[in-house]
Amino acid sequence: MKKPPQDLSQLLHQQGQLPSLAEKAELLLHLDHYVKQVMTGPVTEQLKVANFRQGVLVIETTTSAWAARINFQKPKMLQQLRAETLPMLSAIEVKVNPGLNLYETKSKPAHNQISETAAAHIQALADHTEGSLGVKLKRLAALASRSRQS
Repeated sequence: MKKPPQDLSQLLHQQGQLPSLAEKAELLLHLDHYVKQVMTGPVTEQLKVANFRQGVLVIETTTSAWAARINFQKPKMLQQLRAETLPMLSAIEVKVNPGLNLYETKSKPAHNQISETAAAHIQALADHTEGSLGVKLKRLAALASRSRQS
């Protein structure tokens, strides 16, 4: 007779390396959220906390331009992290990892479709508009009706 499956939460609390790995992953996730709160601007979408070892926080980013921007904000971030979360933090290391984009979730491509009602409104507007704008609006309305037929 086979053993019944064990609950994952029980496995995480047993002896061995799995509990320490789960604890470290949780710590890195917490640090990633905290660093993204401390940083300002669009750079937060381009970085990820990769590791924390021997008092050094390792941050990865996608390009050297973003790394320079993070390095510029590093003293402020180091001071704030020491004061609020990691008093044992001695340094922050920034590494460029172009493959980081591979791990981000890709958004679905937009399906640019115009509804029948919208096409009718565009056509009505085109009928009352002169010049090149009217011509372009008519082409847009025709394109919308053509895409529905195929």
